[in-house]
Amino acid sequence: MNKISFSQKFRYKFDNMMSKGPVAMISLLALMSFFVVVLAGLVLSIFRIAPADGEPMTFLESAWQSLMRTMDAGTVGGDSGWTYRIVGLIVTLGGIFIFSALIGVLSNGINDKLDQLRKGRSFVIEKDHTLILGWSSKVFTIISELVKANENQKNPRIVILADVDKVEMEDEIKDKVEILKNTKVICRRGNPNDLTDLSIANPRETKSIIVLAPEEGNADALTIKTILALTNSPDRRRAPYHIVAEIRDEKNLEVAKMVGKDEVELVLTDDVIARIMVQTSRQSGLSIVYTELMDFDGAEIYFKEEKELIGKTFSEAISSYEDSAVMGIQYADGSVKINPPMEYKLINGDKVIAITEDDDTLVVSENKNLHINEKAIVSLDSGTVISEKILLLGWNRRATTIIREMDNYVGAGSYMKVVSSFDHADEVKEASSSLKNIKLEFQLDDTTSRKVIDGLNIVSYDSVQLLCYKEEMGLQDADAQTLISLLHLRRIMEETGKDLKV
Repeated sequence: MNKISFSQKFRYKFDNMMSKGPVAMISLLALMSFFVVVLAGLVLSIFRIAPADGEPMTFLESAWQSLMRTMDAGTVGGDSGWTYRIVGLIVTLGGIFIFSALIGVLSNGINDKLDQLRKGRSFVIEKDHTLILGWSSKVFTIISELVKANENQKNPRIVILADVDKVEMEDEIKDKVEILKNTKVICRRGNPNDLTDLSIANPRETKSIIVLAPEEGNADALTIKTILALTNSPDRRRAPYHIVAEIRDEKNLEVAKMVGKDEVELVLTDDVIARIMVQTSRQSGLSIVYTELMDFDGAEIYFKEEKELIGKTFSEAISSYEDSAVMGIQYADGSVKINPPMEYKLINGDKVIAITEDDDTLVVSENKNLHINEKAIVSLDSGTVISEKILLLGWNRRATTIIREMDNYVGAGSYMKVVSSFDHADEVKEASSSLKNIKLEFQLDDTTSRKVIDGLNIVSYDSVQLLCYKEEMGLQDADAQTLISLLHLRRIMEETGKDLKV
């Protein structure tokens, strides 16, 4: 092995020091400044070098004059005597180099710190904040609704942790969420599945946690992994978390429940949206009711345990509120019942489920003599369920759920035609095997073609379901194709004067 030279060792040590960052470099420059000042002070004092017509200086005075020349290059202009000037010039040149390097180091250090802050890797020091893990198109609606919900809160905070550039997240939120009011949104970049990254968002101090499923890849697996990271972290808090997580596929629901246990509320988003689509297509105006109940404008659904109602029947609980409508009970064991038996008596731990304007308006009335207008109570006969003819244009992963849900509402002998620009004959065949009331037929054709849609005899159908091809193409392209199909349907309605349920 070749012998390592002194210059190689020195260069190695120097490189190691420089790699330690601004603090190490500033320390090195300070050491160099100290060396220059001390050396110049020793030379001036030992050799008794002084300005022309001046007295020789002590070491401390010589070191002070040298320090002034390293800090201010203009000081040398007033020197007299060539020997003193030469020493002063050398000290000044050394000072220019050192302070120029110091300014560069400080500038780079500040820029590096700003770049680090832009990356969103600093720890969040917040308490009782809402933490959103993940990033998708749903995040803007969630933020908008949380902003409305937080209007009566003090210093509300929303923290978002996602593997997306922090500046990009902030810019998109600024563009798509117009008013944040009193809510502050804090973005951090990191992988929600990684324990180190997860700790940045301070989940221990959260009020609630929302886990969003990614829009691409194995979404449910990543969601379950995030839940596992939250609930099984060695640094987790003792108190249970309040987690709401999005699951795409029903077959993964059981596994997610096993991981999250009682700390996680799982929302099967595709299933919920598919069911709402079917129900709203069958009842005009139902979409307005759902919107009113699900957003924070107007009245919403709240849960509350009311000690005054313990021992009272559900019938009495309904009559205990003037400005709220009680619709059900969450039992002490966590199960929920909408419209339970009127004679059921509430026990300790039961919560009433009510529709009210805000969480602070769900208050038991002091007025015990409430007048009930019984004439306003109407009993409707649902009538006989009849067979229907339904058209489904387009296809995505929600289609099979829509078909199954529709089968529960229509009468025997119903018919549904599925028309798609992509071949989903196998999925349609598989779905038809579990149906009781609907006969399925599949047609492979372009759902944006006017000729195809005109040939379907749209007016002969009782209702039309329109789905986008979100799995086969990009979101914008899928929306564009759906819009074209919808415009064709509207044209047919205008030409025929028939109001179709779309």
